Amino acid sequence: MNTSKNKASSLPSKSDLLAFIGSQRGKVGTREIARAFNLKNNLRAELKTMLRELADEGAIEKRHKKLHHPGALPSTILADVTARDRDGDLIATPDEWDEEKSGPAPKVRIHVPRKARPGEAAGLGDRVILRVEETGEEDGIRYRGRIIKVLDRPKSRVLGIFRKGPNGTGRLEPVDKKMLGKEVAIPMGATGDAEDGDLVAVETQRVARFGLPTGRVVEKLGSLASEKAVSLIAIHAHSIPHVFRNETMAEAQAAKPASLSGREDWRHVPFITIDPADAKDHDDAVHAEHDGNGGFIINVAIADVAHYVRPGSALDREALVRGNSVYFPDRVVPMLPERISNDLCSLRANEDRAALAVRMLIGPDGRKRSHTFHRIMMRSAAKLSYDQAQLAVSGRGDEESEPLVEPILKPLYAAYEALVRARNERSPLDLDLPERKILLKADGTVDRVIVPERLEAHRLIEEFMILSNVAAAETLERARVPLIYRVHDEPGLEKVNALREFLATLDINFAKTGALRPEAFNRVLRLMKGRDAEPLVNEMILRTQAQAEYAAENYGHFGLNLRRYAHFTSPIRRYSDLIVHRGLIRALKLGNDGLAENTEVKDLAEIAAEISATERRAMLAERETKDRLIAHHLADRVGATFDGRISGVTRSGLFVKLAETGADGFIPARTIGDEYFAHDEKAHAMVGRHSGETYRLGDSVTVKLVEAAPVAGALRFELLSEGRAGRPARGPRRPRSGQEPRPSGKHRPKVRHRDRKNKGKRKAR
Repeated sequence: MNTSKNKASSLPSKSDLLAFIGSQRGKVGTREIARAFNLKNNLRAELKTMLRELADEGAIEKRHKKLHHPGALPSTILADVTARDRDGDLIATPDEWDEEKSGPAPKVRIHVPRKARPGEAAGLGDRVILRVEETGEEDGIRYRGRIIKVLDRPKSRVLGIFRKGPNGTGRLEPVDKKMLGKEVAIPMGATGDAEDGDLVAVETQRVARFGLPTGRVVEKLGSLASEKAVSLIAIHAHSIPHVFRNETMAEAQAAKPASLSGREDWRHVPFITIDPADAKDHDDAVHAEHDGNGGFIINVAIADVAHYVRPGSALDREALVRGNSVYFPDRVVPMLPERISNDLCSLRANEDRAALAVRMLIGPDGRKRSHTFHRIMMRSAAKLSYDQAQLAVSGRGDEESEPLVEPILKPLYAAYEALVRARNERSPLDLDLPERKILLKADGTVDRVIVPERLEAHRLIEEFMILSNVAAAETLERARVPLIYRVHDEPGLEKVNALREFLATLDINFAKTGALRPEAFNRVLRLMKGRDAEPLVNEMILRTQAQAEYAAENYGHFGLNLRRYAHFTSPIRRYSDLIVHRGLIRALKLGNDGLAENTEVKDLAEIAAEISATERRAMLAERETKDRLIAHHLADRVGATFDGRISGVTRSGLFVKLAETGADGFIPARTIGDEYFAHDEKAHAMVGRHSGETYRLGDSVTVKLVEAAPVAGALRFELLSEGRAGRPARGPRRPRSGQEPRPSGKHRPKVRHRDRKNKGKRKAR
C-alpha cells in the first residue's frame, strides 16, 4: 500500500483503509487518513461516507473520534480483576464492553513491576485503572496492562441500618437496592454495641440454606436516628473520603494569604460574584465593559488555588484522592478544607484575593477575537445571588444591587447578549431538562421539592465560564503544555439507530447520512416544542449521548460543539481545573508553582482516569441520596395516588417518575393489567398479549404507592391508569415465570385520563 504524499490523490479502497487503520498504533482519525492518502477536500466527504459504511458493516468502530478495528482497547481502561493464569499473573476484564457488537471481552494480563508503588498491588475482585498496550498473543491474551490505581476492593462487608431485636439480637436492613428485602440476622454477642438506627458495617458469616444469613457488626459508622443525615449512607457505601487527614488540616491552617508580589494589581476592576443564594464559597468573579468598537472586554477571575495547593503537598495528595467536591442536600464533602475553599480562596466582597484572570476581547458578533491570562490581586465589589442580579436588571433591584445596575450589570448583560449570538450560530445541544432541588427542614427531613427557575443570570455566568474554558485550552495547546481536557464523544452508532427507530414511531425522520452534529438533535427538539411528547424526546436524546469525561488526549466536546475544551473555572471543587491552572502558570511563566516540566501526557492520562471515576462516584452518591430522602418523605403516604410519566420500560416492568417530586419508582410487570404484557423493545412499550393495551415510554399515568423502602431509596407503585389502544403483542402464548395474570384484576380500580377520548388520535400521531 503506497500512501506517499507525492502521489496523486485518489480515494483508497476499503481494504486499503482497513490495512492502514490496523497498522497504526497511535491515534488515527479522518484527518490522519486523509493526510496519509493525500486526499483533498473534495474527497474527504466521500472518505467519511466510506468510513461510515465500514462502521455499519462492523469492520471498524469509532471511539473518541478515533477509528479502531472492532475489539481494540484504548490505552487507559477501567477494569475488574477476574482471574489468575497458570503462572499466577492476574487477569483483568474491561469494565465497559459491548459483547453483542465486538464479541467476548478481551483479557488483559496485569504486569506488576518488581518495585511496585503503593496502589499497584491488586487482588482478585478489585476494580482498577489500567494502562494497556497490545502485545503479541500469548495463551489467547494479546494485551498487557499496568495498574495505575486500585479503585475498589471486593466487599466482604454489607452496609445497612441496625434494627434492635429481642434478647440482645438484631437484624440488618441493607442499603443496597439489589439486596432489598434480604435482611441479615445479627445473633446475640455479635451486635458490637450498635443501637437501633445506627449505620453499621456487617461481615456476613454464612448463608443459611433456610432462614436469614447471619453476620457480625464490625464497624459503627454513625447514627441516622440522631443526625438525620441520609447522605451518610452514600458516603460510606461509595467509600467517599470525608474526614481530612491531620497533615492536610495542618497544612491548610498554616497557609497565609497571598501577597501582591509577582501579581498584577487589578483591585480597581469592579468584579462581582453571582452565585446561588446559599453558596458558601465563591471561586469565580466577572466583569465586562464596552471596547468602543461595538464589542466588549470580558474579564473572568478565578480563585488562585494553585498558590495554596502545591504539587506533591498533603493538600494536593488528598485533593487528587477526592477528585471533586460532592454535594448532598444536607451537606457538602469538599475537595479542600474550609480554610482554603471558604476562606483564602473564596472571592469575598471587599477583600483582597489572589486570582488567575483571563481578559477576552469579544466582537459585536459575540466571537472571541483574542485573550490573555494574568496572575492578579483582585477585590470583588459585590456578592449577588442569581435572583438578585436578575431582578436588578429587570428594574426591581434592592439596596445592595440597585447601585450596580448601570456601571456593572448592564455591561455584563450586553456582553452576554453578544455571546448568545455566537452560541446560536454554534448551535450546541439544547436539551431542556429541569433539575429538581430538595429543600430540607431544620431537622434534616424533606420540606419540599422544587424546580428552580432557569434565569438569564444563570446563562450569563455559564457562557462566561465556557468562553474562559475554551481560552484556557487554546493557550495550553499553543504553548504545547500537556493538559486535561473535558471531552464528550459523539453518540455511538447503536444508540443513534435506536433513537432513529423511536423517533420514527412519532413520524419524525432522523438523518442517516452526513456527519453527526448537535444541530441534528436540536432540529428534533424544536419540532417537539410544546407537544405532549416533548419531555420524553428530551429524555431519549439525553440517553443517546455519551458521558462526558476527562482525558489527556483531545477528541472535542460534542454537546457544546467545541473542538477544544478544558475545565478552568472551579479549582476549589474540581482537581481537573487545578491541573489546568498549573499548566497556565507554567506556560506563561507566572510563577514557580506550575505544572512540573517533566509532566507527560501519560501522567495526566492517569489522573484523568482517576478523576473521571471520582466524578461518576459523586454523581451516583448524590442521586442515591436524593432517592433516599424522597423515599423517606413519601413513606407515610403509602396508599396515596400520584400522577407521573413512564420513564423506563424493561422486560421486568415499568419505571415511573412522579410529577410532584421527580421520585422514581417501579411497577413489576406481573402487576400490570389482567393479562400477560410483553416488552416491545423498539417501541419502548409493554403491550398486552390479547388486548393490545399499551404502556409506552413517556405516557402519563396515575399510580398508587404500595411500598416505600427509605433505607434503599426504593418505591414500588401499582398502575391505576388504562393504557392506550394498540395491536396485540406477538410471541409465546404461555407467560414467563412471574408474569401470571392476576385473577382479581377486574376489581382493580382504573383511572381514566382526561385525554382518554384522544387515545386513537395519539396513536395516529
